[in-house]
Amino acid sequence: MTTATSVILGAAALGMAWAVLQFLLISRIPVRSEGVSDSTGLVSGSNDEATTRRLTEIYTAIYEGAESFLRAEYSICAWFILIFSAIIFVLVSWGTDWDFARGLFTALSFVLGACTSILSGYLGMKVAVYSNVRTTVSAQQSGWKLCFNTAFRAGAVMGFALCGLGIFMLYVSLLAFKIHYPLPEQWIYLTECLTGYGLGGSSIAMFGRVGGGIYTKAADVGADLVGKVVHGIPEDDPRNPATIADNVGDNVGDVAGMGSDLFGSFAEATCAALVLGSSIGRSGGWDAMVFPVTVSAVGIFVCLLCSFIATDIKPVKEEKDVEGALKIQLISTTILMIPAIYLASEIFLPAEFSLQKTVGTGVLNLQPWQASMCVVMGAVGGLIIGLITEYYTSHSYAPVRELADSCKTGAATNMIYGIALGYKSAIIPVLVLALVVYGSFTMCDMYGVALAAIGFLSNLATGLTIDVYGPVCDNAGGKSDTLPHCIAEMAELEPYVREKTDALDAAGNTTAAIGKGFAIGSAALVSLALFGAFVTRIRIASDNTLFSEGVNMLQPLTFAFLIIGGMIPFAFAAMTMKSVGVAAMEMVMEVQRQFDEKPHLLDANPTERPDYDACIAISTKASLKEMVPPGAMVIFTPLLTGIFFGVYAVSGLLVGSLIASVQLAISMSNSGGAWDNAKKYIEKASPDSELKGKGSDIHKAAVVGDTVGDPFKDTSGPALNIVMKLMAVLSLVFADTFYATNGGAGVFQL
Repeated sequence: MTTATSVILGAAALGMAWAVLQFLLISRIPVRSEGVSDSTGLVSGSNDEATTRRLTEIYTAIYEGAESFLRAEYSICAWFILIFSAIIFVLVSWGTDWDFARGLFTALSFVLGACTSILSGYLGMKVAVYSNVRTTVSAQQSGWKLCFNTAFRAGAVMGFALCGLGIFMLYVSLLAFKIHYPLPEQWIYLTECLTGYGLGGSSIAMFGRVGGGIYTKAADVGADLVGKVVHGIPEDDPRNPATIADNVGDNVGDVAGMGSDLFGSFAEATCAALVLGSSIGRSGGWDAMVFPVTVSAVGIFVCLLCSFIATDIKPVKEEKDVEGALKIQLISTTILMIPAIYLASEIFLPAEFSLQKTVGTGVLNLQPWQASMCVVMGAVGGLIIGLITEYYTSHSYAPVRELADSCKTGAATNMIYGIALGYKSAIIPVLVLALVVYGSFTMCDMYGVALAAIGFLSNLATGLTIDVYGPVCDNAGGKSDTLPHCIAEMAELEPYVREKTDALDAAGNTTAAIGKGFAIGSAALVSLALFGAFVTRIRIASDNTLFSEGVNMLQPLTFAFLIIGGMIPFAFAAMTMKSVGVAAMEMVMEVQRQFDEKPHLLDANPTERPDYDACIAISTKASLKEMVPPGAMVIFTPLLTGIFFGVYAVSGLLVGSLIASVQLAISMSNSGGAWDNAKKYIEKASPDSELKGKGSDIHKAAVVGDTVGDPFKDTSGPALNIVMKLMAVLSLVFADTFYATNGGAGVFQL
């Protein structure tokens, strides 16, 4: 008989093996120039040796810049892991009446989660940099299949490796902890210890998203303002000193940071579902309790099968096929997941199983179809939110075209329209989230919400594949040129190569917006599920004396901290936005200094190179310095609130943060994406059209919006996902500690 363990470990092994295979296919593409032919497909031009040297030089510079930044960032993270794991061990042990086993297991799972998150981010950076130049080289061949497949397979390496590794580490940890907690009545402690895994992943994601976001946007804004606005040269022009730092940032922010972010979502959603569903093990056994992990495992099989659609069954043959191939991946995996989830629920869940209610003292008697419906609602809801996000951020639709028209009257009206578009774009996603929450909670209580969050992330391997495809083409960075385009530009390749990489860029830009919608929606459900798990742990710790009838939001302390929680996302966004502004100002002055001291850099064919390293150093120093305060605020706010003010205050803090974060994250991400694509839409226009095209006053107004939108969509907006998740999972980990402080009343006992 097939067991959940065999399916989960088999899927993890398959995911990692598939990632290795995709990497081997990419590695077969050589980085050398031998002219154009169907057999070589390499760089054209008469001076092939010089072109090869230039390609290697650019690739090496980007790789070394990304490597040095991540080493510095992860060195800081290593100290954080060491110190915070000790804090977890002490506080959790104390909160559980000096149960050192629970304190140790929670600290160990925290270290495992953090290290897995670091490995995921680092792997993503290595693969993206390795594949960028090979995507450029592949674009030399006639046809579109090879260059598209190269970028797509680069994304698949990250997507399948992260999912396989994440599932493997989490499930092996479960099996190891099960040795100490063998009885179904003890599995609640097992799942509580595992919550450290989600905390570790999310903590590193916070530093990766914030640090990487500040890095990439400081360079991006600096390149935009001095290069494009002042001197009229493209930001990816080799004469621009900030261009290498800019493209290093695409890898450390949009790939490494994003990989850690989505790994954190997977870990937290799984931990929340296991805590909320731990009582299922008593009636349904081990396979029933680990059903949330089984869903993620099934997702790997589905995503692997659907990946053949893009690369083999319906390959990209011309430019117009690119965007469709990526969207078909998301739609096909969502559709195929529906019967797969139903089948998994029928196999691994008993015909009827019991679940302890989150609110009240009753027990729910559930059937497999109810659990599968919760997962399906999450999967379909995620797809709807993604497509709505596309509608508001793609220049194929009316909202972005209206935004482009607003640039006719200057930057001010562009800003007004863009902000309004972001606010408006939050309406339908919030309504979809509300429907998913209501439906899943009605069917399976808070456990159903956790399953819906798992459903959002059920096709995570495909979502990550498409997300990494974007930065490989420098699409998630939201600029006018792709990274392969940048390499093509800097290596002075033929114009048709740049046109082809631009087309890859345009398609990926749309799907990156869809990916952001998925991430925000899943983060909202994960946060709510974690809050439910927090309430469950407090009930268990207090023997049902607290929260047995739910959380009363009209309790004075709870309501006061509800308002404070709503402020946290705005404080966080302000800190990260200002950090980008400060770093960008320094970058602007450095770029201008080089132009002033070396005026020949602006010649059509300069004989000297800019000092790229100076700009890389500015971004590195600024991001490492500026990532600490916002991260510390998010980590220590719930911890100190719980210790000093108690569990009622924490409840208000978490709900307020969730409500404000999801609205702000959607509006900021979509405003930034819309400004970016409005600029691209204007750049595609001819000089004789109403929008006047590149270099016009209309275009300059659009560049201002795009520059403001950069930290909106690539720093503050995406990092708000982690704000709501990290605060919730940290409260879950320290729930027993909070209760142990004067019976949940905190030091002040208000």
